[in-house]
Amino acid sequence: MPNQPANVETAEPADTSSLSSAVEADAQLLSAQLQDIRSRLFPPSSTKTLRKLGSGEAAKLIGCSDGYLRQLDLSGEGPTPEKGVAGRRLYTLEQVHEIRELMAKVKPTYSRHRKTGERLQVIAVTNFKGGSGKTTTAAHLAQYLAMRGYRTLALDLDPQASLTSLLGLQPEFDVGPNETLYGAIKYEDEAPLKDVIRKTYFAGLDLVPANLELQEFEHETPRVLAEKRRSSDRLFFARVAHALATVDEDYDVVVLDCPPALGFLTLSALCAARSVLITIHPQMLDVASMSQFLHMTANLLAVVEKAGGDANYDFLRYLVTRYEPQDGPQTRIVGLMRSLFGERVMTNPMLKSTAVADAGITKQTLYEVGRENITRSTYDRAIESLDAVNSEVEELIRAAWGRA
Repeated sequence: MPNQPANVETAEPADTSSLSSAVEADAQLLSAQLQDIRSRLFPPSSTKTLRKLGSGEAAKLIGCSDGYLRQLDLSGEGPTPEKGVAGRRLYTLEQVHEIRELMAKVKPTYSRHRKTGERLQVIAVTNFKGGSGKTTTAAHLAQYLAMRGYRTLALDLDPQASLTSLLGLQPEFDVGPNETLYGAIKYEDEAPLKDVIRKTYFAGLDLVPANLELQEFEHETPRVLAEKRRSSDRLFFARVAHALATVDEDYDVVVLDCPPALGFLTLSALCAARSVLITIHPQMLDVASMSQFLHMTANLLAVVEKAGGDANYDFLRYLVTRYEPQDGPQTRIVGLMRSLFGERVMTNPMLKSTAVADAGITKQTLYEVGRENITRSTYDRAIESLDAVNSEVEELIRAAWGRA
């Protein structure tokens, strides 16, 4: 994408008579430009679509051989792939899911869906320091799980709505009043969560989007607490869990992208979660910040537990993000974390990579852009790191369900 976007109109002079008017004028100008960029990135409908998957990639996701997919195609069983250059077979993600479920009729282990007795796995991705890779982690984890065949819901709890933007919506244009999680957890006239959930262009991945409206929950909750409303349906920390319970049968995994602050939204998410991923950039200031985060979280959760809240987790893990193995100080900090926290530090770190940043320029993840659009060695290194992290989380989910 060029440094200067095309068709940029000269802005009218902003009203600078007050700071608020100047900032609002800049916000409107930026929003309009982002909308224009999206229109040019994803023509003709200005909406994101997922690329087709090669037969080798499709076979890897399903857990079978490329030859088996070829046999299915030749025999006319299952969906018909698109034929590309030199007869190369290309599958949509919907077709991958269809083939997986077709194979599961013969061998049930191909299906990733929850079985009776396996509870909904709700994973909160959190840290109250920005820049720790929290949204990048949440987006790639949600997409990985969807590609692997799990019915996945991504829930954006951050009023800044970065996950929402990454999954194809522009918060100020595409998300209206009561169309965020706030609509389902507010204290009066709440809507069913099903009415807020949106399908995405990523088959198997649904989204509860975010925008600035979520901040209302942070403002309303102190007022409600001051009014001493103590009935169980009014406890703020139970509202996210209650909303998710209404869609329990529809999903296997929910990924919560928490805001970078330890407010009422984050605390509610931690109480709704069954598992927690704490992202940490291995710099001393970030580690010191995490220490404060853990102290505050422990104190607040203790209060919640005394009030009857559930804060028991299937797993809690620290995920090292933006890691540069050749950086000596970072390596020492990671070693310190492993000596202190043992197996709670994930075995695989998420490596720092220009490939992720390059994909982000077009508001895409690494799973969306494809290997042909980025320097192959850079892409392969980054995707190997992402897959290793997400596979490790998948194994933790399966262990929580009691699966081998």
